[in-house]
Amino acid sequence: MSDNLDDWGGTEFVLAADRLDTPDVIEAADPGDMLRQVASAAAQVRTALRSCLETDLSAFTPDARPRAIVVAGLGGSGLAGEMLAAVTGPSSPVQVMTAQAERLPGWVGAADAVIAVSGSGATPQTLAAATDAARRGCRLVGVGAKGSSLHRIAEQARAPFIPVVAAGREVSTANSMLPRSMLWGLAIPLLVVAERLGVTRVGPQIYEQAAGRLEEVSHQCRPASESFVNPGKSLALDLVGALPVVWGTSALSRVAARRFAGQLHENAKYPALWGVLPETAHTQVAAFDGPFAPRSSRLSAPEPGPGPDDLAGLPGWDPDYDDAEPASGFTPLRLILIADPDEDQRVAAQRAAVTELAGQRGVGVSELAMDGEHPLVRLASVIQLTDYASAYLAIASGIDPGQTVAIRDLQARIE
Repeated sequence: MSDNLDDWGGTEFVLAADRLDTPDVIEAADPGDMLRQVASAAAQVRTALRSCLETDLSAFTPDARPRAIVVAGLGGSGLAGEMLAAVTGPSSPVQVMTAQAERLPGWVGAADAVIAVSGSGATPQTLAAATDAARRGCRLVGVGAKGSSLHRIAEQARAPFIPVVAAGREVSTANSMLPRSMLWGLAIPLLVVAERLGVTRVGPQIYEQAAGRLEEVSHQCRPASESFVNPGKSLALDLVGALPVVWGTSALSRVAARRFAGQLHENAKYPALWGVLPETAHTQVAAFDGPFAPRSSRLSAPEPGPGPDDLAGLPGWDPDYDDAEPASGFTPLRLILIADPDEDQRVAAQRAAVTELAGQRGVGVSELAMDGEHPLVRLASVIQLTDYASAYLAIASGIDPGQTVAIRDLQARIE
């Protein structure tokens, strides 16, 4: 958290901090219990494992390893597929990819496994992809709400179906668990299937370590913990009134960056950019010389172009003007760097250089360090923290993190 209240617009920051440190305000601002849903992550891991044990997955063995694993899903369901790809890593013996369209790629066929994932079990694109997979003779697995349309498609295809379990209860189309809060209940079955196929190795101990890390972060970020010792609230206050730019430094932290940006969209209703080094060093870093970087006009290197004599005649042009301070109401960039200990050495050097450059341009930086030996544990530590931060940012801004009016309005227009 910044020590300089001037960076926050003073009054706005104090009001946001006061909201986050007043339990009654937090409760009133979160009528959909988003914070409770975030806190259910560890329970989702453990109950998802039990649900997998109760599902007949005997057809999935290393001897029957597919050519590729294709995860069909959108939103948080699609992100679960990206988590699977990141955890399996580049050493995976088979291709792991996510499909986010109604039709599967043309090359997908009987030699491949398709995991159709939908928290509600009713996402039209995922239902179409599951039907397409069954028609092509792919080995199909369904993951979603019990009794849903996806469940029925799996039954008709005689394919295993793993019901999503969240907060200790099976998810159905009738309950209020939001899809974006069910990431762990969606992701764990994918890992279990991949593990049975010999594509990755996790094991009970790692799953429990991940659940333990989720519980640890939840305790640190609990609503009763004040903002100066609560990492979720502190990160939220870093972002009040800012334009978040979230960068990862590896394939694994790329997933965490995308997740955080998505949660900022849906929970806090904040626009956010996301990406991964080194790509963003060639693209998004150019925004440090733009109108959302507080000191870009003073410190950016001059580009070849017209000289002062060519511009002096323009109306309102003052070549001696130096805007040292942002104007009132200015929205500054805020860079969030998610560092993975397995990042490439060159990327680590880029991250240090980016931090220095951001400081020169007046762009605030929040660095989040992934911690843990196994990729799943590292993801758990950062994703849980940023899930809390997105909910707290909504509450700090006077917004209900659970409401999705714009999403519902758009769906009503296209259905």
